[in-house]
Amino acid sequence: MQPDSDIAIEKKRFYYSLVIPFLIVLLMFLSFVLEKGMSWDFRTAGVFPQRVENLWGIFTVGFVHADWGHLFNNSLSLFVLASALYYFYAPLATRILVMSYIFSGLILWFIGRESWHIGASGLVYALAFFLFVSGILRKYAPLVAISLIVVFLYGNMVWGIFPWQEYRVSWEGHLSGTIVGFVLAIIYRKKGPQKPVKVWEEEEDEEEKHAGFIPTYRNDADFTDLRRL
Repeated sequence: MQPDSDIAIEKKRFYYSLVIPFLIVLLMFLSFVLEKGMSWDFRTAGVFPQRVENLWGIFTVGFVHADWGHLFNNSLSLFVLASALYYFYAPLATRILVMSYIFSGLILWFIGRESWHIGASGLVYALAFFLFVSGILRKYAPLVAISLIVVFLYGNMVWGIFPWQEYRVSWEGHLSGTIVGFVLAIIYRKKGPQKPVKVWEEEEDEEEKHAGFIPTYRNDADFTDLRRL
């Protein structure tokens, strides 16, 4: 049975893991409500590939959504995956989150079709593939379990990276996130939580115990008082 102090630490760790994902999702909702409430059009805050004057869109693309369904799908997945990231990979979480967001948007800017690309799906794909690949590479049971859960919940996402999607779906954004998540999992495989290393203490045999020790005696007749050098 876990001590109360350990349970308290785990609770604190769990609640902390929800804070940043919640704030990001909240900002996504506020942005959407502001856009619709004011009858504005935030589409131009998305990414328009290979248009230099729109390069800044890689920083805002995740906060622009087409409709409520688009927003709910992305925000729910993002909240679940980002919370898992902060709970299991706390030392790396913010770094992985920021790089996933920026680099998935940047790759999209290079490879996307000439159209406006909006939404946080690139970040969602990046986090999903990071959690999956990272858990497999580390071979640590709790992290492998997270990999399997990600496959169970989001396994069908893999079909979203292929170009046979509906024209309105940015498969390029999905592919960009996939690439980033996969690469980050490999780069940071030696950092953050690792599989515990078991240290086995081997018993020394009698010869090893006495190796390197030379007994000396007071005189030839006395063998009872021994000193080891």
